[in-house]
Amino acid sequence: MYEYEMASVYDLVYRGRGKDFRGEVEQIMDVVRARTTGVASLLDVACGTGEHLRYLRESVPHVEGLELSEPMLRVAGEKLPSVPLHHADMRTFELAGTFDVVTCLFSSVGYMETVDELVSALGRMTAHLAPGGVLLVDPWWFPERFLDGYVAGDVVRDESRTVARVARSTREGGATRVEAHYLLADDGGVRHFTDTQLITLFDRDDYLGAFRRAGCDAVHLEERLSPRGLFVGTRPGVGRT
Repeated sequence: MYEYEMASVYDLVYRGRGKDFRGEVEQIMDVVRARTTGVASLLDVACGTGEHLRYLRESVPHVEGLELSEPMLRVAGEKLPSVPLHHADMRTFELAGTFDVVTCLFSSVGYMETVDELVSALGRMTAHLAPGGVLLVDPWWFPERFLDGYVAGDVVRDESRTVARVARSTREGGATRVEAHYLLADDGGVRHFTDTQLITLFDRDDYLGAFRRAGCDAVHLEERLSPRGLFVGTRPGVGRT
């Protein structure tokens, strides 16, 4: 899970590839505000380097993050020293208190290997929702929409670094194997590293069934955040007004 080399270039690579973190947060908050008002707290599960949290805290008074990768969490901590950040697994985490909104973005839930793990993760997220709270989950591709053998390549730069990334995504059983190679040039020289991820190809019914088993009513919104859409659930009960 995202070692130091990847964590150190993560923001540069994905911003350079066109990921609009602020724009995604604006969409997220539009969805939230359509379902509840007076949102005071938010937990971002699998917060990575904290880029979404940077903008979420502009709209929500109290935000926290949770991340399994320690290198990614260190980057987030340097960026957001005043934000509580938790080193924990989304399948088992236990925090004090609940939140008006819980998010799990950038297809991070796809790292669950089975439907039971997916249910465990969504169950922990729902358990940390206040009654009437909103849970937003950004899925990975559905099996029928995944392009087997997809190839991507990008070169991105900042003031002191250039990173070239090439990647190929293939089907491996019920998952996507994303093998990415990086060349990083900076004042220390040129070096190569790889990052390989297995991301499960859950189908739409797997997600909706997992939400139900976790005790959360959910719908799938097409074309929100990305072509993969966005799952939005609410925990039964009286929410904020």
